[in-house]
Amino acid sequence: MKLQTQIPLQKAEKRIDYSSQLLLLGSCFAENIGNKLAHYQFQQLQNPFGILFHPLAITNLILNAIEGREYSEKEIFFHKERWHSFEAHSSLSAPSKEKVLLQLNKGIVKTKAQLQNATHIVISLGTAWIYRHLQSNSTVVNCHKVAQSAFVKELLTVTEITNSLEQLMDAVKKVNPKAIVLFTISPVRHLKDGFIENQRSKAHLIAAVHEVTKNANAFYFPAYEIMMDELRDYRFYETDMIHPNSLAIDYIWQKFREHWISEDGYPIMDQVHTVQNGLDHKAFNEASEEHQAFLKSLEAKITYLKKAYPFMSFEIKG
Repeated sequence: MKLQTQIPLQKAEKRIDYSSQLLLLGSCFAENIGNKLAHYQFQQLQNPFGILFHPLAITNLILNAIEGREYSEKEIFFHKERWHSFEAHSSLSAPSKEKVLLQLNKGIVKTKAQLQNATHIVISLGTAWIYRHLQSNSTVVNCHKVAQSAFVKELLTVTEITNSLEQLMDAVKKVNPKAIVLFTISPVRHLKDGFIENQRSKAHLIAAVHEVTKNANAFYFPAYEIMMDELRDYRFYETDMIHPNSLAIDYIWQKFREHWISEDGYPIMDQVHTVQNGLDHKAFNEASEEHQAFLKSLEAKITYLKKAYPFMSFEIKG
């Protein structure tokens, strides 16, 4: 008896392994996957400008990074005792304008370097709804609690999203023609926009990605469809009934692992996971012989992994 419908998936030809360089950009789902990859010590950079919800923001970051744009004081603003950029998430905001500019310009440099070296670029699209700043007539990444009267809300058309993503693909191809671009639609529903409005938004994103993935080196991972169909039960949601909970994230991650990560990396992933669990272990008696032996064993495992994979970084807390 089948108690669940399954999304058909094919294993990717060019899968991720420990030699891969990854760039993850977009919605909070990019960070969910990015955090899993970080746990297993894959080489990756995620959201150097913070969470980016809509496609125009992601394309804008990539174009600015390739161009090597440098932000100046005239491009940030002070509001509610903090400095902000309309082109970055509030996680980059700070009381000091120097710190904001430093983070923005470091983010540009990091993004450009990773774009040039990336084997896989994961783009997670959250919404087709955007806010346009009336004074500058430009779309923003985040409103930063500026009065809503300063913006107009718009729904991007399928054509607008397609054009933006094709521009992104063309830009990536110029600096890194071999990079795989993997699109996904965030399973998080943006219900603040409205139930029907959220569905329209996701539909526009899905239709646009369908067009873009007709190109070579562009692929689609159906995270949204897995959440909506295979996990169609509120036990897989956080208490807000909007965000996938840890069980759902683990389930989607497992699907991602099975189809986008090379089996050759599984034994190393298991070793890294063992070390990470060991690092989180809290001893009842840190001075005990048993705990000291445990730490020595853990240190030996870390030494072995770092010798084979020098980019890995572990820190013994005990």
